[in-house]
Amino acid sequence: MSLLVVGLSHRSAPVSVLERASLNADAQLKLLQDTVAAEPAAEAALLATCNRIELYADVDKFHAGVAELSTLLAQHSGVGLEELTPHLYVHYEDRAVHHLFSVACGLDSMVVGEGQILGQIKDSLARAQDLHTAGRLLNDLFQQALRVGKRAHSETGIDRAGQSLVTFGLEQLSAGADVQQWARGKKALVIGAGSMSSLAAATLARAGVAEIVVANRTFERAERLARILSEGDDTDVLARAVPMDSVPGELTRADVAVSCTGATGLVLTADAVVASVEGRTGAPVVAAGAPAAGVREDRQSAETPLPATGAVTGGDENCPLDLSSVPSGFSVMGEAAVAGMDAATLEQHGAWAAGGTAVDRSRETGRTGPEADAELIGALAATATRTGRIPERRRPEPVAEPPRPEPVLFLLDLAMPRDVDAAVHRLAGVRLVDIESLADASADAPMAADVDMVRRIVADEVTAFGAAQRAAHITPTVVALRSMAAEVVAGEIARLEGRLPGLDDKHRAEITQTVKRVVDKLLHAPTVRVKQLAAEPGGAGYADALRTLFDLDQETVASVSRAGNSTTEKNRGPA
Repeated sequence: MSLLVVGLSHRSAPVSVLERASLNADAQLKLLQDTVAAEPAAEAALLATCNRIELYADVDKFHAGVAELSTLLAQHSGVGLEELTPHLYVHYEDRAVHHLFSVACGLDSMVVGEGQILGQIKDSLARAQDLHTAGRLLNDLFQQALRVGKRAHSETGIDRAGQSLVTFGLEQLSAGADVQQWARGKKALVIGAGSMSSLAAATLARAGVAEIVVANRTFERAERLARILSEGDDTDVLARAVPMDSVPGELTRADVAVSCTGATGLVLTADAVVASVEGRTGAPVVAAGAPAAGVREDRQSAETPLPATGAVTGGDENCPLDLSSVPSGFSVMGEAAVAGMDAATLEQHGAWAAGGTAVDRSRETGRTGPEADAELIGALAATATRTGRIPERRRPEPVAEPPRPEPVLFLLDLAMPRDVDAAVHRLAGVRLVDIESLADASADAPMAADVDMVRRIVADEVTAFGAAQRAAHITPTVVALRSMAAEVVAGEIARLEGRLPGLDDKHRAEITQTVKRVVDKLLHAPTVRVKQLAAEPGGAGYADALRTLFDLDQETVASVSRAGNSTTEKNRGPA
């Protein structure tokens, strides 16, 4: 076994890098095909979720495999290798098995214990099987990972250590309130109809929302999801489907919106959210603090003006500032008022603020440029020595940020890359929870005692899987040995018939059976023992020893192995 995994996740890379490295469906297929076409890899599978991208492969050379898989990830993600490399992690053989089993149990998830990763692992295996990039090793690995994940959830309380990403996101939206009470009677908009969006819609329906509108680029998929929600036995939610171009209008009606699409660009811009909220409330939406990127500048005038820091001294007529451009209530004595001035204006303002007379030295001397600026800066420094602090003689009073109003629109963005403009975080009246804020919220989540139980399960399963794989590695050699023994028996029986042509059928059958029993007894103990030894760490060399001792043909062993692989793949399906 030479299992290698190269990947990046929310634990190793910032969200901005994960967004750029995310792969659409076509890129995922091409990456798998290119991986098995590369020299070091014989098998490949890709686990790509909203917060991880991991490429698994069976390789014959470790260093060449790491280099090739890293390069392929960079090429297909579009993120340069030099930028991507610091965020990549590498696991090999037993450590790679341990990693996937931990992922399957939810130990490596953003929300510990979430169960949706099992469905994503199952999808990854199915995709690799459809493309014929998964052979015996990755089939065994991923199917066992699914079994280990199911065992962890059934035998422990890992589910209590965390919730699904959807449930956790809704808890963050409700700001600690009971999700069912918070959701009851609300109107929800679900953008996307994939597995995550379907889970979000079902969770909202069970939480008691009054209506769910599903929008998707493929309208038939939106209709199918809406029909499933409407016909569900455990909910009585009203569900309907709309095309994607209806999202702006539906967002105006919605109380909560969940978005998880495969789009490479933004689905909801800050301007679109502002327009939707204003269309619902009839009041302008302002940014909390500084204006959000993407919000029109004319919206800034609606912000609450900063309180005045005091009266201006010195008289407005001599002030070198253009007072018409200064916001209402802003003290021109503040530091921000002089930001960006040239040296001449800076000196004028300093003299004016000190109550003196501003002198424009450039007008006196007729000189401009760097030398004149240097003289003016020197003069300003001298003024500062005499009067204290120039250009400000008193500090602006601290300004308390006005409290944000209660949100009228709740947005949950579960997409990677993001569907909703991050600038929406700064809009008053809107609460946005996205992958990045979920990571921050779950960083300090307490670990339950059940997590330790799951870790022990993972450790035991890794040991058992490694032993099974090592034992399976020697099986073709044992089969080839027994085939050779059967050929020897057949040859000796044929020689006996040539020497004893009058031998009747009864005696011939008895002799044949006796010779076979002798051979089986001679081979039984060595073959059982060699399987036991091969299952132990470092036991891979026993297969070579067996081939050498019995002079077995390498091609015969390889043909047995190929036959076993083809039979296994023919009879195997996703768990």
